[in-house]
Amino acid sequence: MKESFQKKLFGGIAIAALTLSIFSLTPYAHVKAETATASAAPVMPGQPVDLTTAAEKALPAVVYIKFTQNSKTQTVTMDDPWGDFFDPFGFFGQGRGQQRQIQTPKKQGAGSGVIISADGYIVTNNHVVEGADELSVTLNDNSEYSAKIIGTDPTTDLALIKVDGKNLPTITIANSENLKVGEWVLAVGNPLGLNNTVTAGIVSAKARHLGANGIESFIQTDAAINAGNSGGALVNTRGELVGINAMLYSKTGSYSGYGFAIPTTIMNKVVDDIKKYGTVQRALLGVMGQDVLKYIDAQKEEGKEVDLGTNKGIYITKVDPDGAAADAELKEGDVITEVDGKSMTKMAELQEYMAGKKPGDKVKVTYIRDKKTKKVDATLKNAQGNTKMVQKAQDLDVLGATFRKVTDNMKKQLNISYGLEVLKVSGGKLKEAGVPKGFIIMKANDTTIRSIEDLQDAVKSASTSKEPVLFIQGLFPTGKRAYFAVPLTDE
Repeated sequence: MKESFQKKLFGGIAIAALTLSIFSLTPYAHVKAETATASAAPVMPGQPVDLTTAAEKALPAVVYIKFTQNSKTQTVTMDDPWGDFFDPFGFFGQGRGQQRQIQTPKKQGAGSGVIISADGYIVTNNHVVEGADELSVTLNDNSEYSAKIIGTDPTTDLALIKVDGKNLPTITIANSENLKVGEWVLAVGNPLGLNNTVTAGIVSAKARHLGANGIESFIQTDAAINAGNSGGALVNTRGELVGINAMLYSKTGSYSGYGFAIPTTIMNKVVDDIKKYGTVQRALLGVMGQDVLKYIDAQKEEGKEVDLGTNKGIYITKVDPDGAAADAELKEGDVITEVDGKSMTKMAELQEYMAGKKPGDKVKVTYIRDKKTKKVDATLKNAQGNTKMVQKAQDLDVLGATFRKVTDNMKKQLNISYGLEVLKVSGGKLKEAGVPKGFIIMKANDTTIRSIEDLQDAVKSASTSKEPVLFIQGLFPTGKRAYFAVPLTDE
């Protein structure tokens, strides 16, 4: 990845010959030990700051996580440079697409985690545990446990794992909204193989957006953060958790001034949803946008003068026709300035606020249109376009994708009456088979697919059959028909 600055995840999946780069990154009762009303003890100007108490409180609750991915046999397509010469018309079924079995190497890596409950629940980063066959956890007192993954959320790069323990040391969870720029914080973790390391710095910025594809509203800090700190704790001067360390911003992949942490306002919601539903309940307003100042600057570069009536807020660049914003009659060109009375000056702030909501929640949106301030109520929807809680489809996890029923607009455009749209392909069998985002599944193994339940039943039936393959038929968004064979096993 070549650019002036590389945004790199730190923590580790494979130590040997593996470079991690930024992923397509994104408040509670079940995880709140003692929610603090203030984020840090007051410090008199000009006086030294004592961080020893904070370190003593945080260190016992921060763990070392060892990741292991075992060697596997995979079938891959290999190029045969002589295939076309000896069989130019493909009479013998050879050519350039020959199948070969390869043995993948064993991978190991390390990261950090934070114990949030005495019975063994631990929060870490998704990229620390993703793809793990084995996870081991070492506490500050050197006691070791095997861990299992309870749930993950790639969108926020968070994961919840658990060890079988009792009376484990925990950390108090504070409200990250109370953090102030310039406030002292500690980063606690296991960087570069140096276990139980504490570094100090200040909060350099809040609601920082770095341009990935997930939910981003990072706490920026100049506390030293390096590879291995992933999943560790960012704590205030009281030793209370305010964020989960997630990434650094660097030319080299090593610390060069700034690190970034996922705020507890986002973490609490993700953990709570994983415990309750097995998956994160994501509420969507249904808009795409950018900071007003960025929009104005971009227009000026094109020689255009823009007067929106404000220099703060979120300029709406696109409205999902089936989303909550469209129902509330928000339009492209509107500027969102507040949600539920809370000021929204940039997109990252809106993302962080929405991350705390569930489908069906109502919000009051204040916006500017034609220099006039207006207010409207919007009922948030899930990715499927309704207000229901999404239940984890256990048998669909193997596909590595999310789906929704085709919208009325799609039905008219493609002249169809049913189907499932592939909303996102994050890995798994669909990605391996080449099924893209936006593809509309209409049949699977000759079963008509009208709902997620239909697809789940088809996957379950195929996975237990003699030939565990899912044969998918459907349409590209252009209307072109296509067929895919999706093997459901690794062999």
